[in-house]
Amino acid sequence: MRSFSERSSLGRKLSGRFVAGMSVEDALHACEAVNREGIAVSLDSLGESVTTESQARASAQIYHELLDAIQARGLNANVSAKLTQMGMDFDPTLAERIMDEIVAHAAAADSFVRVDMEGSELTEATLVMVESINARARGRVGAVLQSYLYRTEADAERMLGQGIRIRLCKGAYKEGPAVAFPEKSDVDANYLKLAKRMIASPVFCGMATHDEAIVKEICRFVKDQGIAKSAFEFQMLYGIRRDLQRKLAAQGFGVRVYIPFGTEWYPYFMRRLAERPANVFFLAKNFFKS
Repeated sequence: MRSFSERSSLGRKLSGRFVAGMSVEDALHACEAVNREGIAVSLDSLGESVTTESQARASAQIYHELLDAIQARGLNANVSAKLTQMGMDFDPTLAERIMDEIVAHAAAADSFVRVDMEGSELTEATLVMVESINARARGRVGAVLQSYLYRTEADAERMLGQGIRIRLCKGAYKEGPAVAFPEKSDVDANYLKLAKRMIASPVFCGMATHDEAIVKEICRFVKDQGIAKSAFEFQMLYGIRRDLQRKLAAQGFGVRVYIPFGTEWYPYFMRRLAERPANVFFLAKNFFKS
C-alpha cells in the first residue's frame, strides 16, 4: 500500500498538496515560494519514534542543514522537530543532548526551534525538556500546547511564566476522556480562552488553527483590546486554507506556514488518519480548496 501510494499519481498529488517534497532542497524551494507571499515558514522534517542513536543523529543532521540554509538564503523561517525523532523513546538523555545542539545552532544562526508535541504520555517529559533547554538558550526554543487536554491551562501559565513561546493547537492525537475534552465545543471554548490569555501576554505566541470562526473571534478580540497585530501570529499547515493564509497576511497579521517534507510522508499521513478519523474528512475537505 505504501509503495502504491508513493508511486501512484493520486499519491503524488496528495503528497504534493500537503507535503513539500522528499528532500531538503524541495522544502527550501517551497519555503521561498511561501515567503514571496509575505508569509513566514516553519520547516518540519517528517519522522518520529526512531529506535537507534544513528537514526536520531541522522534526523538531527537534517535540521542542521536546514538551519544553515535558512541563514545562507536569508529565509523567513525556523524549524520544528519532534523529540521522538531524536531518541526520546529509548534514551531521553540523548534526545536532550541532540536538541541542545540543534537549539545552539539555531541561536548562532539567529533562528528558533519549535519542539512539537506528541501524545499525552509524552506531554510532561516534553515540557520539562523544553524548560531545561530554554534555561540554557533563552528565547530560542518553544513548546506546543493542545487545547483538548485538561491540563493545558496550567501548562500555559507554566510556559508563559518562563517566557517560553507557545504554539497553541487543538490536538491531532487520539486521547481518551480521562485526559482530554471529548466534545469539540469544549475544545474550541478552551482554545479561545487560552488564545486570548496568550495573545494578551508579553510572550510572542502562535495561534495554530484553520477554524475560521476561531480566527474571526481572535481578530475581533485583538481589535477590541487594542492589541498590536504583531503581538502574535497565526499558524497553519502547508496546503490547507491557503486562501485564509493570504487573507490574514494581506490584513497585516503575521502568518506562519508549517511545511512538512521527507520520505516519511506516507507513515505520517497514515498515523494521523488512524489516530483520528476526523482527520480524513479535514484533509479531504481541504484537498479541493484553493
